[in-house]
Amino acid sequence: MQALRFHEFGSFDKLKLETLPDPHPGPGELVVRIRATSLNPSDAKNVLGRMEGATLPRTPGRDFAGVVLHGPANTIGGEVWGTGGDIGFTRDGAHAELLVVPIAGVCPKPKSLSFEEASAVGTNFVTAWIGLIEIAHFQSGEIALVTGAGGGVGSAVTQIAKWKGGRTIGVDRLPIAQQSRTEYGIDHFLVSDPNLNFKNMLDGAMQFTSARGVNVVFDCVGGPLFEPCLRTLGQLGRQVNITSVGDRRVSFDLPDFYHRRLSLFGVDSRAYDAVACAAILEQLTAGFESGALKPIPIVKRFTLGEAVQAFRQVNDGSLRGKAVFTFA
Repeated sequence: MQALRFHEFGSFDKLKLETLPDPHPGPGELVVRIRATSLNPSDAKNVLGRMEGATLPRTPGRDFAGVVLHGPANTIGGEVWGTGGDIGFTRDGAHAELLVVPIAGVCPKPKSLSFEEASAVGTNFVTAWIGLIEIAHFQSGEIALVTGAGGGVGSAVTQIAKWKGGRTIGVDRLPIAQQSRTEYGIDHFLVSDPNLNFKNMLDGAMQFTSARGVNVVFDCVGGPLFEPCLRTLGQLGRQVNITSVGDRRVSFDLPDFYHRRLSLFGVDSRAYDAVACAAILEQLTAGFESGALKPIPIVKRFTLGEAVQAFRQVNDGSLRGKAVFTFA
């Protein structure tokens, strides 16, 4: 089979397309013939050596959709999708023609999604579900404010919040077209403006909530937005953080934090392996089948032979949407 490989960290030039023996499943495993696999910023950081715990040599790629080639008789030929914090980091990933995963590490692909669309769901929606539903316990009728709302995880969060009966405030540094706001389930949109010390974000959130503050903040930016996000929360508000752009260190008013009885949560989807992620994808399936959830738009398709170019474009943020590797 053909597979992307890297034997050392450091640059995307380390990625090579290699011919490897076809893998065979061990006990409790199956082999998926990959039909499409997407690229995430974490895949790029992995090659650059910026993701802890990755082992070498390695085939990268977390998110995938394909057809079961080898495994239990009742699984062969099944159309499946999957992702995992171990895939591409401590076990070989999906940027290859064939992938070995635990039997419980895949679940049936939603019939409403193509292979390409299904491959663009994994990391973004799993991270969104973990933070919003499992950690922050978002409830119907609540309001969520989401920074980086035009990005992969951010737009997944707003969609899930709407699906679960909530209202949403989307925040991004760039305007989002009205059509995209509707598709992403954004009820109220705000542009984050550092020149105004993000006062516009606080004022907009308070106006939308009649000065009560939001119930949940899902901060996909961190850094300079961390403290302004905390200030938008109402009593017993919960904030989820998944990254920090720019400055890794942040500060906030501690008495204000405990007087409002706020909660702060950190989420790292890398802690969820393929089996744990498959269980989450199974819960998301109904949302995709009903049309309430939509995958992130695919803006560019690559072959494995174009991997260096693909990884560079994902890493520099020049693609506003998902990039996927496709297979015949």
